Amino acid sequence: MADKNTAAAAAPRRMSKRLQSNLITYAIVIGFFVLMTALEATGILTNSLAGQLVPICAYVCMAVSLNLVVGISGELSLGHAGFMSVGAFSGFVAFSLVNGVVNNALLAYVLALVIAAVIAGVAGFVIGIPVMRLRGDYLAIVTLAFGEIIKNILNNLYVGLDGSGLHFSLSDAKALGMQGGTLLINGPQGATGITKMSTFAIGIVLVLVTVTVVLNLVNSRTGRAIMSVRDNRIAAESVGINVTKYRMIAFVVAAALAGAAGCFYAMGYSSIVPKKFDFNTSILVLVFVVLGGMGNVRGSIISAALLTVLPEMLRAISDWRMLIYAVVLILVMIISNNPTLRQLAGGLKSKFKRPVKSQDAEAEKGGEADA
Repeated sequence: MADKNTAAAAAPRRMSKRLQSNLITYAIVIGFFVLMTALEATGILTNSLAGQLVPICAYVCMAVSLNLVVGISGELSLGHAGFMSVGAFSGFVAFSLVNGVVNNALLAYVLALVIAAVIAGVAGFVIGIPVMRLRGDYLAIVTLAFGEIIKNILNNLYVGLDGSGLHFSLSDAKALGMQGGTLLINGPQGATGITKMSTFAIGIVLVLVTVTVVLNLVNSRTGRAIMSVRDNRIAAESVGINVTKYRMIAFVVAAALAGAAGCFYAMGYSSIVPKKFDFNTSILVLVFVVLGGMGNVRGSIISAALLTVLPEMLRAISDWRMLIYAVVLILVMIISNNPTLRQLAGGLKSKFKRPVKSQDAEAEKGGEADA
């Protein structure tokens, strides 16, 4: 009886702690938006840093979505940039097609984000069918290969739009057979003539949506099943959890969120090329996740924002900026993986925690009396 009362008294505290953590995460995102908007309005923010706001939002979404696979699901994916490229190019094509129908650029842009997320999610499902049956190094190698395959397909893809609709070709632009119209994707030259629709405000909304989706999934029954597979696959299978199914859910959701981020990123520039979404981009996003903490959504947000803007802030010392950037990465890695420093940080954190309320102690005493 005492155990039940103690558990009942502890449950609200656990829920409030989780809610408080989520609210802090949302507050960080909103606070960043307010701060950057104020700095830009007062003219303190330079043009170069203002131009980094859209990429920051895109990379934050990428880091949070990849954390769902690497940190929450425990699988190493090295082809996440491939889903970003699928969303980037499919979103641009969708915007070009829908904008001519609805005659409302903002509505067409929102629909393009949704379409990009759906197409990237479908691509994630198709790729996940063989990939999710693998583990460890094999899974990393296969996802890396799929990312490169997607990039090479886009390097050979030609898409045009005329009065009769969309035209596709994998050989050259002449094979499209268009009568006039517009060439949307020109093979390795990528997409040009993009209408720049992405803004910092829209990016913050996309970040909040991405964080909400990931946090709700993690805190749901499905999320607990995903983490149980990560912690002990054999034990999860023994209690009837479908390992492949839950790994697939995490993979597809992450791919869909990466597709939306890719569309947002592409629509922030006048042109985009497939080479931008290569292996290096996947590794960059993985660095954000590792340095922010595996499974730590808030850490992914902060690390992606800081490490995206850091090279631009160091541009004044161009001869040394990449060296300093590398040193910062090494220091962060050492600090985050040093048990002594983690223990020191935990001790400092415990000093600022509020003491346990006397009501909790009284509830436990009451439970013991009932027993």
